[in-house]
Formats: sequence, structure tokens, C-alpha cells
Amino acid sequence: MNTYFKPFTLITILAFALFACSSEDSSSDDSGDDNDDIDDVVTELHPAFAAFNQDAVTVILSDDGTEVTIETTGYPDHTSVYWEPDNALYMDEPEVSKTTQDTYIGGGQGEATSFTVDATPNLTGATVATQLNTIGIAVSGASIFNDQEGAGDLDQAAGSLDWAGAHKGPGVYHYHLEPTPITSDDDSLVGILLDGVFIYGRQCSSTGTYPTDLDASGGHTSTTQYSDGAEEYHYHIINEVYPAGNYAYAPAYVLFAGPFQGY
Repeated sequence: MNTYFKPFTLITILAFALFACSSEDSSSDDSGDDNDDIDDVVTELHPAFAAFNQDAVTVILSDDGTEVTIETTGYPDHTSVYWEPDNALYMDEPEVSKTTQDTYIGGGQGEATSFTVDATPNLTGATVATQLNTIGIAVSGASIFNDQEGAGDLDQAAGSLDWAGAHKGPGVYHYHLEPTPITSDDDSLVGILLDGVFIYGRQCSSTGTYPTDLDASGGHTSTTQYSDGAEEYHYHIINEVYPAGNYAYAPAYVLFAGPFQGY
């Protein structure tokens, strides 16, 4: 039987290795005297999940503590031109060239999404390239996409991105750029990606400024505001301006281009 956490009842949700997990002694009768690795036992979920939108996101921890499933309605908790005009969260953005004129957040197809990750991301394997469609779930409840649009670069659709760096496809409403309602040149938690690694804003809470030791994915190992003093691997939005001349809200920063490091 699984432990079921309703969106913010997911208080502790997903404790990755590298974060808050407890390891058991590797002294068992059938193991050798050398360092036999015993899987980290995840007994509670990561404190970072307290930042997720409780009205949209649900998280399920498997009963053996090895996997976490994150589910979302796909409905963000902030304003956008992609809400229906009579919705309280509708925001008029005349400079945005909408991708869909008659399909709105909450009125389209396939907006709910979910994925399952290892409770402890595997950071020892090969990197994996991102693909089109959902590559993560943001704390707002909306999907995260990479820096591609359809069969080409993001610039071909940059004019359709709202103030949050997102648009609706007509499928899920999703972010391509730094989601400014969530983070804007700061260290706020943005969400979790398909490899089970959290992603944060352009700055790092451990230094109070832009990290200088990021790998090709925008990741590094340091403390975060949710790690209780422990160092853990996590991503940041890379502090490089995306040159999209037709984006209505310059400057723009790509949210995550990859590759994934945590498989």
C-alpha cells in the first residue's frame, strides 16, 4: 500500500539521496566485509515539496521508499493571457501572439500529467538528452519544457510566450523560459525534473549569488534552503540571456535545456 500525499499535504515528499535520506548499516549476513552498498531508505519526503502548489500537485511515495510519483492538474496558480477571459487569473497581454485563440488553460486536452522518479537520483550513469513535451513539473503545477519548439528552436514561438515564459500548445500549458511568477533572478525553487533532481532559480542560496561551478546542465552540489545544511546535487537556471528578439518580455533565460544528469 502506497503513502498518498495530497498537494501540500505532501509535506515531506520525495527524499532524494543527496538530500534527506537515511542509510542503513550495510552489515547483513550475506554481504561481504567490503563496502556493500545498501540502497538508501527513504522514510520521508523532501522538505522542498512544501513549496509546491497544493491545489494542483499530488505526490505518492512508494511503500518501499524507492520511487516517487508526481502528479499535477497542469493548472498554474498565477495569471496569464492563456486563461479564459472570464477567469479570475486572466491577464490581458496584447503584446503576446497566442498560439491558440480558442483553447484555454483548463479547457484543453491532456493538461494533467505525471511521472515517476527514483527516490534517489542516479548521478553515476550517462547523461540523457531532453526531449519534446513535459520534462518536469514546476511548483506552480504547470509543466516544464526544454528549449525546443516543435521541430526547431524556440525562437519560432518566442512571440507566443506570456509574462511567465510559457504558452499553451494546445495541450499542456508549459514554461520554456525562467518562470517569473516563480523565480526572477533569485534562488527560489522552480520544480522537479524527470530525473528526480530539483531545479532552482539563477542564484544559489548557499552563496547568495550566481553559482560559478555549474556543469553543462546547470547543476552543482551545494546546500539549498531545503537541505538542512546538507549538500545535494541540484540544477539552476543558467544565467545566460536567450537571444529571442521577438519575445515580449526580454531579457529571457532558458529554463532547462539539459542534458539530464540524474538517471
